Amino acid sequence: MAFRDRFWTPTTARAILSWRILVAAVVGVLAGVLGLPIPLAVLFGAVVYAGSVGLAMPKPVRPAEIDPFTLSEPWRRLAQNAQRSRRQFRTTVANTPPGPLHDRLADIASRLDAGLQEGWQIAKRGDEIDAAVSRLDPTRLRERLGTLQNQAGSEPSADITAAINSVQSQLATADRLKALSASTVDKLRLNAARLDELCARAAEVSVGSSDTNTFASDVDDLVLELESLHDAVQELPS
Repeated sequence: MAFRDRFWTPTTARAILSWRILVAAVVGVLAGVLGLPIPLAVLFGAVVYAGSVGLAMPKPVRPAEIDPFTLSEPWRRLAQNAQRSRRQFRTTVANTPPGPLHDRLADIASRLDAGLQEGWQIAKRGDEIDAAVSRLDPTRLRERLGTLQNQAGSEPSADITAAINSVQSQLATADRLKALSASTVDKLRLNAARLDELCARAAEVSVGSSDTNTFASDVDDLVLELESLHDAVQELPS
């Protein structure tokens, strides 16, 4: 989170309108009593107040390190492609002459970085979902189900029926997880294509041949889509 984002938070608002006001006033009065000129005493109290509010603000979160090689396919390739696109975008920003346009592109790049962090979390979650499917081992479950159904046909019992229901439930879970993984891959690939398009358009923006506001809006749309997708894959289907 940038300083601006950390400032406009409920935590900061509560800190601004808290006991810190009284503490700052007491510090200012004590500084005056001890002989500090009134303007300096007031300034000293204000500094104490600002410092205490600053300490109460949410701390900046260090971005997670992106390491595609910790993932299986297709998540690894998607993460690598995102890294490549980020480098391309950052190169475009670096090659833009200093000035308002460069600063605007740098701001957009920072926003895009947040989106790529979301994409990385999505890829990690997708990899976890695939690992969960592997642990369930649908092939083994189907073999087990076939065996149980054969037993139920020759020697029906309540225990066999319960076992069949359990295996069927596990298979249903595996199928839902596989569907979620496939859907997530498709959406992430689509967003990767949009990211590549934005990186190409950044070159046009950097030379002033494309509208910066429209470009920034399109980047925001992509980031919001990634944030929504991240939220969607957090809960494993029951």
